[in-house]
Amino acid sequence: MLRLNWEKVNGLIPVVVQDSKSKEVLMMAYMNEEAFEMTLKTGYAHYWSRSREKLWKKGETSGNVQKVKEIRVDCDRDALLLLVEQINAACHTGHYSCFFRNIEGEIIGEMYEHK
Repeated sequence: MLRLNWEKVNGLIPVVVQDSKSKEVLMMAYMNEEAFEMTLKTGYAHYWSRSREKLWKKGETSGNVQKVKEIRVDCDRDALLLLVEQINAACHTGHYSCFFRNIEGEIIGEMYEHK
């Protein structure tokens, strides 16, 4: 397996998360080695919370989990792209994507509506 360049990023690799079907960018997060290993082991996205300083499984409390379909590594081996099946909203605000505003502050994304 390809070795990631953990040293270059001081142990936290940036992760861009994209919907595997629509290709919409959902969120950006960080992984440490433990989060990366848990993601590989379980098939569900795990991240390192910089604010809480702990490992977390995406959706562990909300149920809005990310089933990982593919993991891509950039050319320098210091950033990841996760292609996921997003269950419900990716953003903690209830929007499907965390990128729901444009630079003028206008809301362009839809709130997730439970069906």
